[in-house]
Amino acid sequence: RDYDVLVNVGRNFDEERSNFIAPRKGIYSFNFHVVKVYNRQTIQVSLMHNGWPVISAFAGDQDVTREAASNGVLIQMEKGDRAYLKLERGNLMGGWKYSTFSGFLVFPM
Repeated sequence: RDYDVLVNVGRNFDEERSNFIAPRKGIYSFNFHVVKVYNRQTIQVSLMHNGWPVISAFAGDQDVTREAASNGVLIQMEKGDRAYLKLERGNLMGGWKYSTFSGFLVFPM
């Protein structure tokens, strides 16, 4: 694992699988900010919900040594649903330490 978990109230983030697991049915907010460093490849990162991409973000300027990609979304989830980030394209090469992923319940149903 190449990251630190800063806050995990309720222990709903599965650190072994890097998945957020919904503890109950509801509307959840997810945000991510990914940084690539010293890497001339384009990257694409997607937020996945139960194995399906929901949103993506891209960083691709080849003349910049650092570039960020961010996105956020509200998702209706059932208890036990999973959300996680997937690197669809490129290589972060150490950029994970500058990147964040967060999720929380907005409205229980």
